[in-house]
Amino acid sequence: QVQFVESGGGLVQPGGSLRLSCAASGFIFSGSVMAWYRQAPGKQRELVATINKFVSTTYADSVKGRFRISRDNAKNTVYLQMNSLKPEDTAVYYCNRADRIPTSWGQGTQVTVSS
Repeated sequence: QVQFVESGGGLVQPGGSLRLSCAASGFIFSGSVMAWYRQAPGKQRELVATINKFVSTTYADSVKGRFRISRDNAKNTVYLQMNSLKPEDTAVYYCNRADRIPTSWGQGTQVTVSS
């Protein structure tokens, strides 16, 4: 059974930083393209960043230069380091595979950027 458990969210002031973690299970993590997504209130879920098995990364234009995705295959975990956070980064953040159509989602972790 594929599972994702996200953590690390919280309330942070503009300009602050957070590090999100996602523990994955139920599939071969090391060979998978992993991604972080986010969904803001009233908006569709959007792709934030991806990382493949060669540790090649991609980012949405809105987060380039501020966010960094990484992975630890020994721990089946993907991370998202978020710096210089802006109010528009406020959303529920989810991780999932990016090489297959997601069939299930974790509970996500709430990130709120506000003064």
